[in-house]
Amino acid sequence: MSGNHLGEFLRARRAALRPQDAGLASHGVRRVAGLRREEVAVLAGVNADYYARLEQGRERNPSAQVLDALGRALRLDPDGRAHLHQLAGTVPSSRLAPTTDRVSPALRQLLDGLLAAPAFVINRSLDVLAANTLAQALHSPFEPMDNLARMVFLDPAARQFYEWWGHTAQAVVGNLRRAAGLDPDDSGLRELVGTLSRHSPDFTHLWNTHTVHGKTRAPKHLLHPDVGPLALTYQAFDVGDAPGQQMIVYQAEPLSSSAHALSLLGSLHATSNQAARGGRP
Repeated sequence: MSGNHLGEFLRARRAALRPQDAGLASHGVRRVAGLRREEVAVLAGVNADYYARLEQGRERNPSAQVLDALGRALRLDPDGRAHLHQLAGTVPSSRLAPTTDRVSPALRQLLDGLLAAPAFVINRSLDVLAANTLAQALHSPFEPMDNLARMVFLDPAARQFYEWWGHTAQAVVGNLRRAAGLDPDDSGLRELVGTLSRHSPDFTHLWNTHTVHGKTRAPKHLLHPDVGPLALTYQAFDVGDAPGQQMIVYQAEPLSSSAHALSLLGSLHATSNQAARGGRP
């Protein structure tokens, strides 16, 4: 990640937008993908030279009004607009709050109390900081269950486990891009991005799109080797006393085949653990 984060984001989103997407006519062969700088400037109502300086990193203090106009011109969704403002420093950023990877005893107790739902805690870099027994059972195909991005892109189990692997991969990268906007100087995130870039061309391609996503309620379609297909939804909760941490809770529709499969998975995992302890309860 270079120092011109704002310019990189603007260039990537401009390249991803076709003229027809912005209501512009396209004449002749274009030398570059997406919109031209001049077209973005016209759509946003800003001077073309000023916009060029923004992309080049020669102008680093755009107003909130200019950023709002650029967000509309580039057809950014709410996550993308928030990311744009964070990169420019025009809104308070939660990166200013100290973060921690320590999971409190109270939160661990809450995780362990969720017996019928897989639940785990992650940080902004998608490191898994803690997980309850059912979450560990659910992710047992991975070795280890340590970082969601590493698991998705570098663990061979991922492409069978995530039935919609491509959608999951996009969401993971979008979350990492959002984290980079909150704290571009995070050394752990830089190291993770470097590792993934070296070993996964799929990650590199998605990372270079600069697409930003926050956690949603999107369904998860998983295929577990022990219990078969699982259709789950999830909720993401910010941990109030630990900035940067989120608790993720998966759920199955009550009385559905996925709910029965989760229950069976918990029983199998408990039996396996008991056997590993030599039959001791």
